[in-house]
Amino acid sequence: MKLRTLYVAITTCLLATASFPTFSANIPANTQLADKQELVRGNGAEVATLDPQLMEGVPESNVIFDLFENLVIQDDHGNIIPGVATSWETTDNKTYIFHLRNNAKWSNGDSVTASDFVYAWRRLADPKVGATYSSYLEASGIKNAKAINEGKKPLSSLGVTAMDTHTLKVELDRTVPYFVSMTSSAAMAPVHKKTVEKWGDAWTQSAHIVSNGAFKLSKRVINERLVMVRNPYYWDNKHTILNKVTYLPIEDSVSEMNRFLAGEIDMTSTVPSAYVKKLKKENKDVLKFTPALCTYYYAFNTEKKPLNDVRVRQALSYAIDRNVIANIIVGKGEVPAYGFANKDLAGYKIYSPEYAHQTQAELNKKAKALMKAAGIDKDHPLDITLLYNTNDSHKKIAVAIASMYKKLGINIHLENQEWKTFLDSKRNGEFDIARAGWCGEYNEASSFLSLLTTGNNNNDARYSNIKYDELMNKAKVATTAKERADDYHQAEAILARDMPIAPIYYYVNTRLVKKNIGGFPMHNPQDNIYLKDIYIKKIKNKE
Repeated sequence: MKLRTLYVAITTCLLATASFPTFSANIPANTQLADKQELVRGNGAEVATLDPQLMEGVPESNVIFDLFENLVIQDDHGNIIPGVATSWETTDNKTYIFHLRNNAKWSNGDSVTASDFVYAWRRLADPKVGATYSSYLEASGIKNAKAINEGKKPLSSLGVTAMDTHTLKVELDRTVPYFVSMTSSAAMAPVHKKTVEKWGDAWTQSAHIVSNGAFKLSKRVINERLVMVRNPYYWDNKHTILNKVTYLPIEDSVSEMNRFLAGEIDMTSTVPSAYVKKLKKENKDVLKFTPALCTYYYAFNTEKKPLNDVRVRQALSYAIDRNVIANIIVGKGEVPAYGFANKDLAGYKIYSPEYAHQTQAELNKKAKALMKAAGIDKDHPLDITLLYNTNDSHKKIAVAIASMYKKLGINIHLENQEWKTFLDSKRNGEFDIARAGWCGEYNEASSFLSLLTTGNNNNDARYSNIKYDELMNKAKVATTAKERADDYHQAEAILARDMPIAPIYYYVNTRLVKKNIGGFPMHNPQDNIYLKDIYIKKIKNKE
C-alpha cells in the first residue's frame, strides 16, 4: 500500500486593521504593542546579492526570507508550515503537487503563480546563470536538474510544471521523503519574471525590485544599511506587525554589541566571545542562546600543493585543538566537531572517527610524523595562507590555529577579506586553507554531506572521491532511515581519512535581543528568523 501524505492549512480569521494591526495569531493575549513598530537588526556583513537564485551565505538568506516567500516556511520550532502553498500531497515521495494561495501577490500587485516558481527554479538550474546553489537543486532530486546544469538537456525538461495558475507539479528522479522541507531554502524562492527580464542584473535595485514577502525593499546604501517596509500586497499583511526593518552590515562584532548597548540596534547577529561572561553577569536578560544547525570548519584546497597530499591535510586537521577553540577561544557553548554532519540533525547519530577519541598530545605526535613523512619540519618549513572573512571571532580562531600549526614547522600567513570578495576567492579556488561554515538548508544529513560530492558548487575544497559519491548516491535511494544513516557513516569515514576539510565545532547562536522584542524564535534549529512574526512590545515601568 502506498503512503499518501497530505498537509492542509487551516486558516483562522482574525479581526485586525490592515495598516496598524492590533492583534496577531502569534501574539499572546493581553500583549500591548508599542506605537512605533520599527526594528533595527545587525546582519554581520554586507549582502553579496538580493537575488534568491544567486545567494550563497547567511547574510543573504536573512534578508531574502523577509523579501520573498517560498512554497513553505518554518514556525518557531523549525516545523514546516504553509508559505505561498496552502497544501501539498504525494503518493510516492517522487511526485509532489503544491496548491498555491489564490491571494498571494507580488509587491506590485501581480498574482504569484505556479509559473513564477517554474521560472525561478529554471534560473537556478540554468548553467548560463551560474548559480552556486544549482547543486542544491540537484540534491533535491528534481528531474533533469543535473543534466540541465551540465548543459545536456534544455531548461524546459526540468521536472517542474505549472498545471494551472495555482497548482505546481514537481517530479523527482528518485524518492525524496524530505523534499517539501527542501523547498524552504532561500534559493528556492520565486522571482518576478517580467522584472528580472526587464532590468537584468539591476533588477534587485530598490527602484526596480518586485518581491512577494512580508516586506519590500525601500532603500539600500551599500556598506551602510538596507531598509525594508511592509508589503501591503502580502497575503497575510494584516498579521504582520513591524512597519519598517533596517539591516545593518556590521562585521565587527564588538562594534555591533556596543551599538546594541547604546540602544541603536534591537537585535545583533552575534556576540563577541570575549564578552559573553561579562554579558551573562550584566545583561543576562537580553542575551539569547539558541540552537544552530551549523558546522564551523576549515576547507583545504585539495588541488594545490602541498594540500593535495592527504598526509598534510590529516596533519593540519589533527593539529587543531578543537577543545581549546570551542571552549576557550569561542566559548559560548559550542561543541568540538570531528565529523561534518551536525550533531543536532533530526534522527541522526553523528559519526565519531578514531581521532575524536585520542588526546591532543597523541594527535600532535601523529601530525608531526605525517608532516615529516611529507618532507615538512622546522628545518623545511611550509608557507601557506589561511583565508577568512573579516570578523573578530574568525580572526581569533585563525590566530590560535596558526599558533598550533607553528609547532609543526608551518608558517601560516593570515589573510582577511570582506564578505563578497571572500566568497569570490573561495569560489575561484584562490586560497590554501579557507575558513568556512555550513548551515543545513533542511534537517537531514545530506544537507551537509552532499557538499563534498564531486562537482558540487559549494565544494570549496574541490574534493572528489568516487566511493564517497557512490555512497551518497546510494543513500539517496535508501528505503529506510537506518540504511541512509549507514551510508552516511561510511561516507564520513572516508572524509575522516581523506580530510578535505577539518571540522572544528558545532555552532550555537548567541545574540543580544532587546527585552521588548516579541516573537523571537528560541527553538528553530536552522536559525531561520522571519521578521513577519516579530513585534515590539510597549515598555512598562521603564523596563
